[in-house]
Amino acid sequence: MGKKERTFQTGNIVTVSIAHLVHDIYASFLAPILPLIIDKLGISLVLAGLLDIFRKIPSLASPFIGLLADRICVRYFIIIAPTISAVSMSLLGLAPHYIVLAILIFMAGIGSTLFHVPSPVMIKRISGRKIGKGMSYYMLGGEIARTLGPLTILGAVSLWGLEGIYRLIPFGVLTSVVLYFKIHRIDIHKDFSKSGDISARRTIRKMVPFFTSIGGFIFFRAGMKSALTIYLPTYLTFNGASLWLAGISLAILQLSGAAGTFLAGIISDRIGRKKALLIIAILNPILMMLFIYSDGILIIPVLIVTGFFLFASGPVLLALVHDHDTKHMSLVNGIYMTFSFVLSSVMVLLVGWFADRFGLVVSYKIMAVMSVGSVPSVLSLKTRNMVVSKVL
Repeated sequence: MGKKERTFQTGNIVTVSIAHLVHDIYASFLAPILPLIIDKLGISLVLAGLLDIFRKIPSLASPFIGLLADRICVRYFIIIAPTISAVSMSLLGLAPHYIVLAILIFMAGIGSTLFHVPSPVMIKRISGRKIGKGMSYYMLGGEIARTLGPLTILGAVSLWGLEGIYRLIPFGVLTSVVLYFKIHRIDIHKDFSKSGDISARRTIRKMVPFFTSIGGFIFFRAGMKSALTIYLPTYLTFNGASLWLAGISLAILQLSGAAGTFLAGIISDRIGRKKALLIIAILNPILMMLFIYSDGILIIPVLIVTGFFLFASGPVLLALVHDHDTKHMSLVNGIYMTFSFVLSSVMVLLVGWFADRFGLVVSYKIMAVMSVGSVPSVLSLKTRNMVVSKVL
């Protein structure tokens, strides 16, 4: 590894993180306007939850895109993704019925998959030995986007109405043009083109225990995370909050999550990934129960602390994945993205089913209890075969 490859390339990392920011601003439009869509089309909470699943179906192709990324230059996927997401998500307000809505959400999922598979691999290459720190910068862009996204879409709805949010499309297209000039020279293909004698199938077999452990962690937390993100505005409006207050609450949750995202990867470089995940797994269900039983102004400080730990696992999990020494890193990252998206999609639907049957409050309590299962998943995690170095 040359000197440049060992160096934390701050400028390039910030550039990729900005790419993550602009893409995910559009990707975060659905939850804040979901109450409006439910009212306009008269759909149930289960059908509303299915929209998020449609968005995640393209993630099933993540391993195949990962294999492609190990062979050809795919940085242009990152560049075009903001345009795909901008067009599809900004047309949601014009959808005349549920099928068109589902197609638009599916297209947004394609853009998300094209972006999120190769970009963490790029971050690993330009982070040197501080992978956790690099993933924190990268994830920070996504979490800030989830803070700005609700404010952006609610502002657009206030100005132009739900049907007028298509006016946001040009900003996504312009972003892709700017990104072309900023990141098209960052090359990850050469780092993964020499796969040696280790086959992709052998790599997958070797990592089955690892993916089993983090799959359990993701599954048991996914319901809680879906409840506190996708359904939070709906939960608050059902409990008497205005659409703006519900949207602002989501923005507060995401903003505190951005702080947790930024700090968690850096901390995990120092104390270890497993210890960081264990702390997160223990605190998450406690904080969600506090939120459920909070009322009035107390909801805001509880949301701040809850958001911090709710999103803190993101960079730690990504760093864990990229701690593995393999020439098939894009494939491994693609498998991780598939696990994450599929398991979370199942839980989104389950939360919606429970909400339709028992109400959102009961559903929230069930998801809080389920999240306790993430603790034994972390304890089962084996990290001995990873190339982890603590940064002192």
